Formats: sequence, structure tokens, C-alpha cells
Amino acid sequence: MFAQKLNPNDKLDVAPVLIVGAGPTGLAAAMSLTRAHIPVRLIDKARQPSPYSRAIGIQARTLELFEQHRIVKPFLELGHRARVANLYSNGQRLARLDFDPLQTRYPYLLFLPQSETERLMAEHLREAGVHVERGIELADFTQGSAGVQATLRHPNGRDETLRPSYMIAADGAHSSVRHRLDIGFDGKTFDQTFLLADLQADSDWPDDEFHIFASGEGLAALFPMGDGRARLIADLPAAAVATKADERKPGPTLDECRALVERRVHHRVMLSDLTWSSTFHVNSRMVDRLRVDRIFLAGDAAHVHSPAGAQGMNTGIQEAFNLGWKIARMLAGGASERLIDTYHAERHPIERDVLRQTSILTQIAEAEHGPMKLLREHVMPALVAIGPMRDAMRRTVSELSINYRKSPLTLERLLDGGPRAGERAPDARVHVIDGPLGRLPGVGCLYDLHDPGCFSLFLLMNPAGEDDIALAPATITVAHAMRDPDLDGLAQSIEAILPNAVRVWRITDTSGDGAQSLTDNYGRTRPAFYLVRPDGYIAARGRAPSDVHALLRHCEIWFGQERPSAPQRTVSEYPED
Repeated sequence: MFAQKLNPNDKLDVAPVLIVGAGPTGLAAAMSLTRAHIPVRLIDKARQPSPYSRAIGIQARTLELFEQHRIVKPFLELGHRARVANLYSNGQRLARLDFDPLQTRYPYLLFLPQSETERLMAEHLREAGVHVERGIELADFTQGSAGVQATLRHPNGRDETLRPSYMIAADGAHSSVRHRLDIGFDGKTFDQTFLLADLQADSDWPDDEFHIFASGEGLAALFPMGDGRARLIADLPAAAVATKADERKPGPTLDECRALVERRVHHRVMLSDLTWSSTFHVNSRMVDRLRVDRIFLAGDAAHVHSPAGAQGMNTGIQEAFNLGWKIARMLAGGASERLIDTYHAERHPIERDVLRQTSILTQIAEAEHGPMKLLREHVMPALVAIGPMRDAMRRTVSELSINYRKSPLTLERLLDGGPRAGERAPDARVHVIDGPLGRLPGVGCLYDLHDPGCFSLFLLMNPAGEDDIALAPATITVAHAMRDPDLDGLAQSIEAILPNAVRVWRITDTSGDGAQSLTDNYGRTRPAFYLVRPDGYIAARGRAPSDVHALLRHCEIWFGQERPSAPQRTVSEYPED
């Protein structure tokens, strides 16, 4: 397992990437770049981290990525796991969706205050020598043929001039960078005002379930935070809204929360010990482009939407991981500019889908009459009762279904089962035949082998070299595995195209303790290869040796050092719909 500390002295000698905003998205971008040894400057104009906790839900896919970055353990220790979602209409339960069948190590929604999420990510960065520079504001910036020039204003009024290699705007919904770039932020503001409150909620419900109540009175939702604590979210009839500057003013009172729950939640719930509350408007807006030359938008700076489904923070974190490795390949490996264009090509359609889905969910939950109420009370229960539909809902909410299958970065070849190129690389219990860094043969999990600072090339083999059959002995040694000259040549060629940026693993099945096997999750074809991107998605898959040449050519074109003779394939080949 690659659990070694990152050495700040290992940073490449390139101009740093400037990250504006130290929320979850900015922190994730810094993690991704730091893992690839790219220097960063992470600034935030706030003198102190925010004590407020708008986002609380961490989805399974984000937890998988945290695991690959070796930081998931403290999240699991501090967070509260909810395995079941319940939807009610006027007191009657319409649907119950459990997450246990998800094929992941994290079949639940983890509830943790955003302030804690930010603290854990910042501590991880400090261990790698990266500190959030607080009280520093991006006062001005220009961008021309020579690159970006930024003026940073320090707390004492001193101005600093910085020429970063790239700049990532993760500075929130009111992004000053987005305004300066004059990028459109199209969409709509919903009429509703929403309440957030953290309080004690005593009931006879299981502590691993959350509840969403829809009625003619309005929407109310209770999410367990552990030890009887809960987050209450509800829409308000009043038009009074607290702006960001108003967050320090008193929010709704405990009595107001009690009255609201009494009217909308047809179940015994005793509320007490209100520790924080606030109100906010729901917007549904997104930018029309995520890149302007060397400046990128991410997180709330690029999209804002309803909190329905707990998608917002997770979307920002995942797009930061998508962007980080591409910038790293540009700076460390001299990859083509076309690689960085795929940030918009891959993420913009996902952002649009998130806005569409959260908008529809909000309208369904709040409908008092008409088609949306009919959909909520009659269509949704029928859909949830259908197995494949229920599975699709689980995978969508958990974000395990996110994929880049239409991306030009994918090379897909037909195999006997397994995830397709562009899909998430699932975990699996494997036996390592051999690997890099003097790795000895042994049993482990695929996620333990993948390092998000580089690519992973997994060569799936049979212990005796048989083709297209699945053998799974309990114990395998290097002597059992035949050395295939074609696979040896593939490993050497990939390492030549991606020097210091790929790790090659020869793996096969092993018997285990009920965990998903390699054949379960990656199919039966042997020998085969899977090339996993730093952000945990499959870039290419195929048979060996028949598809090896295609893989090498694909890596040369997209991930290797740019060469004038490379064919001109553009991201316009990736449709938005």
C-alpha cells in the first residue's frame, strides 16, 4: 500500500498553480496537484475557516477517491453513516431506498459537517507541506500570451505579484474570478427560501436512516448526524433570506423549527438544543465554459443548485480531481493542450445533469398539485419497486454511475465482462504477481495499489498463462505466472511514454473473505489490460497482445509529450448530450 508521506522537496521546478478559494473544491485541487508533485499556492481571503456547515453529505464515490488519496479513515471515524433514505408525502411513506446493495466499500451516505471535511483535507495537505494562506485576496489578475499575472493582497496591505502556471477559481458562488472573466452564469433562482438547522432530534427512528417529508405545507428533511443530532432542512413561506453577509445574524429559532416540524412531519420528533441555523435562496445556475486559457472554474464558482441529493460539494471535489491530474500532465509531462480541454468536455455535461436532476427533485418534493405531485405520489413508488430502477437510483445518488465513456480520452475494446473505458475503476481483491517499487507478491485490494499521483496499468493474468479462462487459487507465487514477452514489452513501452507517471501491476484472482474478486469486477478475459487514470477512471482496456499497439498509440496522443506529428483529434468529438 502506498501510504508514504509526500516530501515537499519532491515538488517539480515549475511555476506554482494558484488556487483561489480553500473550500472543499480548492482543497481537493491542491491534493490532486500535490500528489503529482506540482507546487501550489492555495489562498483564501477569509482570515479563519468558516464555522458554518452548509454541506454535510459525502457520497460513496467521493469516499472511494478519498481512500485512494489515503485520507478516508478519519472521515469514517468522525462521520455518521446513513444507509436508508425514506420519502413521505403527507405522512405516508412512498419509497424506501437502501444503499447496502451498492458494490462499493461505502454503501451509505456519510454525514459530516463541511467544516470538519475542510479541516481534515487541510491537515492532509499540511502533512505534504502545503498550507492554506488565509487573509490573502486575489486583488487583480491579467491573462495574455505570456500567461497569467496575479496580484495577491496580504492582510497587512502588501501586494505580491505572482505568475502562476495556471489558476483555478474555486472561490464560491459569488466568484470574483468568474465576474472578472465575464463568464455567463445562466439559470434561475427558485422562489423558495430554505432553512438549515443543526439540533437534537429525538425519535424512535433507526439512527442510520434519513427522512424527507413532502406536503402541501412544504418540504422538511431530517438527516442524522450521530448521537441524536440532526440537520433539519425545510423550505419557508417567508421571502426573508439571509445573504452571505447575514450569516452571523440569528437564524430561525428553536420554536420556529418545532412549529415547522409539527406541521410537516407526521411522526413523533422532539427537537432541542439548537446550535446553529440559517436561511438561503436556492439557485440553479452554471457557467457556459469551464476554461478561459490558463484559468479554470470549479465547484460553486462554476455551478450552484438545490441541495437535493447532496450532490454539490461532491461534484466540486470530483471535478477538482479531474482537473488536477490533467494540469499535472501538462506541467510534468508536456502533454498536448487538447488534454486540458477535456476538463470542460468531461465535466460540463455532468454539471448540467446535476442541475437538471436536483431541480426536478426539488420541484417533485415541493409540489402541492399537478403533474409533479402525481409523479411523487404514484410514479416514484412504482419506479422504486422495480429492481433495475432502484439500482439505478442508488448508483445515481451515490455518484458511482458518473462516467466519461464518450470522452476522447477513452480507448474501449470488447472484453468478457468488466467496466468499460470511461467508467469508474471498481475495487477488487487481487493477488499481486509483481509490481513496482520492489512490491512483493501478496494479496490485497486494487485501491491499495492505485496511486492518484500517476496512472496505473493493471495487467490481468492467469497463474499459468492460460487465455480467456478464470482461475482463482488461494495462493499464487511469481513462479506460477508465466512471463509473457508481449506484456513485458507493453510495460516497458508504457513506462517510456509516461516516464515516472505510471505504475505497472501484474495481478490475478485470489480467494477471499467474500470481497468482490477480480473476475467479479473486471471480467474473465485473460490476459487483459486496464489503464486507470490518476482520478480513478478507466482510460483504456483491451486484450493482450492484440490491443497493445492501440493502447500505446492512445497514450502517445493524449498523455505523452506532445509531438508535431500527432494526429489532430479534438474534443469536439465528445457530444454534450
